[in-house]
Amino acid sequence: MESKERLQHTFNHQEPDRIPIDFGSNAVTGIHVRIVEQLREYFALEKRPVKVIEPYQMLGQIEDDLLTAMGVDVIGLWGRNNMFGIPQDNWKPFKTFWGQEILVPGEFNTSLDSDGNLLIYPEGDLKVPASGKMPKASFFFDAIVRQGPIDDSKLNPEDNLEEFVCFSDEDLRYWKEQASQAAQTGKGVIANFGGTGLGDIALVPAMNLKHPKGIRDITEWYMSTLMRPDYLHQVFDKQSDIAVENFKRVYEVVGESIDAVFICGTDFGTQDSTFCSAETYTELYAPYYRKMNDWIHQNTGWKTFKHCCGAVEPFMKHFIDSGFDIINPVQISAAGMVPEHLKKEFGDHLVFWGGGVDTQKMLPFGTPEEVREQVLRMCEIFAKDGGFVFNTVHNIQANVPIENVITMLNAVQEFNK
Repeated sequence: MESKERLQHTFNHQEPDRIPIDFGSNAVTGIHVRIVEQLREYFALEKRPVKVIEPYQMLGQIEDDLLTAMGVDVIGLWGRNNMFGIPQDNWKPFKTFWGQEILVPGEFNTSLDSDGNLLIYPEGDLKVPASGKMPKASFFFDAIVRQGPIDDSKLNPEDNLEEFVCFSDEDLRYWKEQASQAAQTGKGVIANFGGTGLGDIALVPAMNLKHPKGIRDITEWYMSTLMRPDYLHQVFDKQSDIAVENFKRVYEVVGESIDAVFICGTDFGTQDSTFCSAETYTELYAPYYRKMNDWIHQNTGWKTFKHCCGAVEPFMKHFIDSGFDIINPVQISAAGMVPEHLKKEFGDHLVFWGGGVDTQKMLPFGTPEEVREQVLRMCEIFAKDGGFVFNTVHNIQANVPIENVITMLNAVQEFNK
């Protein structure tokens, strides 16, 4: 069974010949550049610097030779520009705080602040305030909030819509080329078109904009869900209209060459509870999720992918009602996220993408045997009757022991035999 067929069986809740595997297809199923380098060394692949495919989290590009070595079935279509609005081209060498030689885009321009922390700039423009900071003891960037005091009398929803635009002809040519190349690999394909994340706090600060306007402070944004719901409704309504128009345009050039679309990474859960009530979700978010998902389901064969961390078992039925086909990451360490219960109650309607091993405690701190046991148990639970794509609970971080990563991969292969 080819990878694409394997993924389609999984989407249809049929057991494929083996569990499909994803690493690196999008910004929540990736691997830190440090670990990607170590994996290349482990598999004795050609020694070369790892490209940073997503610099905010410092995720590394998993090239074809490593995808093959890891048994990966899914690849992603990434946008022309990264989280900081920098074109992903003209790659150049860069040395990290931890001493790794990597490749970054040509306009990846940085400076050091007075404390020695690394600053990065929107579109690589050193003449404007920095939009991201990597502390010198860290392995990834934090967003820098660039918002002054808010005057509610002057708030305009258009200010929070600056980054959401319709695809240009150049954009469409790019997506057509990317989809065509991906289709030739025989793998499953998930597209990261962008512009569809409703209130994703990783995107609210607009690190790609030189002078973002509107509500850009994360705390202020969360407060606005209670204090300014009418404002957010206007933002989400227009944003989802633009998203649907982009779906129409891009479908004309990529058609059914892709299998799934990453819609949104907005988290609704903490480790122990939810960020908001189900009523708030249903009123504020669900109508716009449905607008986007309904268009996709009525006009394409694509499946829709929702990322949501935390203790969100109470929201699962609402995700289904909103039209999502796929839920990621299945945070098995959070309250109420009991794998057996999730599979029994929601497994006929949702594909579980991730949840193969806990990335908070087990993968970084467990023994190899403990990792193996958890992976085998999660595969046993989630793979029954299809509907499971193997991935970790979230991105694999920089300090995870490589022995545990290899053990995880071997355990999946062991289950798949």
